[in-house]
Amino acid sequence: MANVGLQFQASAGDADPQNRPLLLLGQLHHLHRVPWSHVRGKLQPRVTEELWQAALATLNPNPTDSCPLYLNYATVAALPSRVSRHNSPSAAHFLTRLVRTCLPPGAQRCILMVCEQSDIFASACALARAFPLFTHRSGASRRSEKRTVTVEFFLVGQDNGPVKVSTLQCLVTATEGVRLAARIVDTPCNEMNTDIFLEEINKVGKELGIAPTVIRDEELKTRGFGGIYGVGKAALHPPALAILSHTPDGATQTIAWVGKGIVYDTGGLSIKGKTTMPGMKRDCGGAAAILGAFRAAIKQGFKDNLHAVFCLAENAVGPNATRPDDIHLLYSGKTVEINNTDAEGRLVLADGVSYACKDLGADIILDMATLTGAQGIATGKYHAAVLTNSAEWEAACVKAGRKCGDLVHPLVYCPELHFSEFTSAVADMKNSVADRDNSPSSCAGLFIASHIGFDWPGVWVHLDIAAPVHAGERATGFGVALLLALFGRASEDPLLNLVSPLGWEPAEQEAAVGRDSKRRRLV
Repeated sequence: MANVGLQFQASAGDADPQNRPLLLLGQLHHLHRVPWSHVRGKLQPRVTEELWQAALATLNPNPTDSCPLYLNYATVAALPSRVSRHNSPSAAHFLTRLVRTCLPPGAQRCILMVCEQSDIFASACALARAFPLFTHRSGASRRSEKRTVTVEFFLVGQDNGPVKVSTLQCLVTATEGVRLAARIVDTPCNEMNTDIFLEEINKVGKELGIAPTVIRDEELKTRGFGGIYGVGKAALHPPALAILSHTPDGATQTIAWVGKGIVYDTGGLSIKGKTTMPGMKRDCGGAAAILGAFRAAIKQGFKDNLHAVFCLAENAVGPNATRPDDIHLLYSGKTVEINNTDAEGRLVLADGVSYACKDLGADIILDMATLTGAQGIATGKYHAAVLTNSAEWEAACVKAGRKCGDLVHPLVYCPELHFSEFTSAVADMKNSVADRDNSPSSCAGLFIASHIGFDWPGVWVHLDIAAPVHAGERATGFGVALLLALFGRASEDPLLNLVSPLGWEPAEQEAAVGRDSKRRRLV
C-alpha cells in the first residue's frame, strides 16, 4: 500500500464500487446506525439494501470480522465492540489491520469510516498507518497510475453532524505527520544518514518559515556535547544537534521535545549480533516522530514556545569509535564512563535535554526515543513506556494515548532506588546498569533525567517507543498522534483541544504560585 495518496473529505460522493472499490468500517453497533440512504449511492447497482442488511447480520466480530458485499469490490468490516481500559476506544490497532487486509485493490478507492466524534482523530491516524510512503519495490517505480484513497467519516452518537472543514484540515495535517515519521523510519541508513535527516529538518523548517539551528561535528566537541559527539564520531556522516524553534507572541511557557535520532545503531564496539542488528534503521524513531508532530503542531496553530531538538548520530564502528572504559564529558557538566557502547541513545538525549534546560529555558521537557529493547518486555509491543517526575503528566500520557491510539503505560519512577545502578568508581556515572534485571527501561530513562537533575522544578517526560515504532517490518509513525494529543490544549485547533487530556491554569493562579508550580502545571 505504499505511495498512496490519502484524502479526507466531508463527502466522498457516489460511485459504482466496480469503478471505485469501497470499504465500510466501524464497530458493529455503529454500522447498524448507518441509514441505507447514506450508503446506497456508494454500493448500487451492485449491492441491494437486503444484501447490505444481510451482511450486517452475519458479522460477529471476535475481535474483528468482515464480509464481502460484491466480489472484491466492496467489503464491510467490524471493529471490536468492546475494548479493555488499557486500549483505545477507537480500537486503532485493529482498524489499521482491517484496512490492510480488507481494503479492495484499485487505483481509486474509498473508505467510509463510521465512528463517534471522539474517535475521529485516532481513527484517521490509524488509517494513515496502513499506507506507508517508502518503497523501493521495482514494480512501484514502473507504476504510472496515481493511486488515491478517499476517506469519508460518518459520525454517530453525540455531535454526529457533518464533519467540519477545520476538522478535515487537522486530520490531513496530523496524518501527513504520521506518514512523514514512518517514511523516515522505514528509509535505510544508506539513504537516511545524518546529512539526509538534516535535509528533512530543513524542508520542514522552510515550509514553516523557521531556520534551524545546527551544531555539528567538531563544533559539538568544542561546545561540550560529549554525548552526541562521542556516539557519532566514528561515522562517515558526522553527528549533529539540530533545533527548530517556534516562538509566537503571547507565549506563556516553553516546551522542548527532544528526539533520539540514531540513524543506524550497530551497537558500536559493543556490537550487536547478526539477528539483533537488522532493523536498527528504526533507532531514529523518536526524532522522526518529533519532526512529524512539530510540523503538524505549528501548522495547526501552536500558541506557546515549542522547540524540537534532534540528537542525530550514527553509532558506527571504526578507528575513531568510542571504546568501553572511555570517559566523556556531557553538556550537563557530568562525566560518564562508557561500559556499553550500545547504550548510546541515553548519551545523545542527555545532551539534548541539558541543552533544552540550559539554553532554551524549557519549563516542560519531553524526550522520545527508541531507547531500550526491554521496553517491549515491560509494556509490550503496542504501549510505549512513560517515565516522568510528575504523576499528573503520567496520567495525562495514558489518557492521551487512549484518545489518539498511540497507547502508553507507566514505568516505575524511583530514582532513589534505581539510579545507583550507574555507580562508577572513576566518573560521575556509567552509561549502563550493573543489574540488567532491575527495571532497565526505568533506569535508562533516569540516566537522561539525571542530566537535568532529579530536583529540577519543571516537568520532565520520557517516552520509550522502541517496540510500537514498528509493526513487523513496517514503521508505524508512532508518537506523532501522541504528541499532538498530549499538547492539544496548547493549540488553536478545536479537534486537538478535544483529544487533549490537559487543561489550562488561570493566569492569575499562575502568577500567584510562581515558577515552583511548573511541575504541576498542565498545558
